[in-house]
Amino acid sequence: MEYYFVEECCDILNSKRIPVTEKDRKKGLYPYYGANGVQDYVDSYIFDDELVLLAEDGGHFGSKNKPIAYRVSGRCWVNNHAHVLRPKDMIDVDYLCYSLMFYDVSGLVNGATRQKLNQSAMKKMKIPKREMGIQRRIVLELDKVKKSIEQKTCQLVELDNLIKSRFVEMFGDPIANLFGWKKVVLGDLVYAIQSGNTPKGGKQVYVNSGIAFFRSQNVWRNRVDYEDIAYIDEKTHRKMYKTSLRKNDILITKTGRFNTENSSLGRAAMYQGDDNQANINGHVYLIRLKEVINPNFVLFILTTDEYRDYIRKVCVGGIDKRQINKEHLEEFPIILPPNELQNQFADFVQQVDKSKVAIQRSLDETQELFDCLMQKYFG
Repeated sequence: MEYYFVEECCDILNSKRIPVTEKDRKKGLYPYYGANGVQDYVDSYIFDDELVLLAEDGGHFGSKNKPIAYRVSGRCWVNNHAHVLRPKDMIDVDYLCYSLMFYDVSGLVNGATRQKLNQSAMKKMKIPKREMGIQRRIVLELDKVKKSIEQKTCQLVELDNLIKSRFVEMFGDPIANLFGWKKVVLGDLVYAIQSGNTPKGGKQVYVNSGIAFFRSQNVWRNRVDYEDIAYIDEKTHRKMYKTSLRKNDILITKTGRFNTENSSLGRAAMYQGDDNQANINGHVYLIRLKEVINPNFVLFILTTDEYRDYIRKVCVGGIDKRQINKEHLEEFPIILPPNELQNQFADFVQQVDKSKVAIQRSLDETQELFDCLMQKYFG
């Protein structure tokens, strides 16, 4: 296989980029792009073309499912965290984007805490050289699979929205409590609320396999993510016995940013693994509930939009990063409708989850096909 270097097949428009701080941006219609996509919308633009943006710093370098390159079209603004590439006549813009989305940059990026793909390294990235007709056939094939992935992802979102609608119908706003349910504080419903610890030595004590060690990046909104899971050995785990997890423990992130849709503060999910086979670090709480309340009901309350807003109001810290104290958790208000209604809702969620599992399985298979095609054409 022959290759183009990026500098051969693209015009590099980095010199036209202009970063604008958030306070200086004027709201408008034009997308303001950074390393990982749209960051804002502004009232002017500096590009009006078919482009590929490639993360320069702050990108998802090394991720298997978060791309480092994306396609933009039309009028937009780009800051200095993304390389701006305009393909020349020998390369299709979508083919270029696919070739860069999951490019292995392990030998190209530098920096310990915030990795950077500088321009000199970026210029030498290799794009497989193919005839234009073949490039477009590859793009059509990948587009078809990618569209299927997007459709299945939308189906999962629709099912989540169905659950939200049922909750509102049955219980209303869990904070405003306009239905007048009995209300208690979370501390009255738990056996324990425990914050984890970071073992002495930090990452140096992690092992290749053993006890799953959940950090904040593993706890999402009603989802536990094992992609970047760390492991600790049995000896370290025994020293942290107070935060050894049991099935149906609720995990909630203790610290993080709170000003974005994917706020890293106060995300909650349920541990569904075996007892005493996992632990948590110092940025995660475990909540172990008494039998007086359905844990799935409590989890859903903690993941509602209304509760996210409540958490933002009570947490402490700086403007950009805050923390939930244990005292905050103990005082979290929880509505307490009859157990029969809680269980009805939990049963409904369980039925919907069966559909979600089937769709997720199909999505995983489609994603695997996409990954295989990407490896075939660009690996």
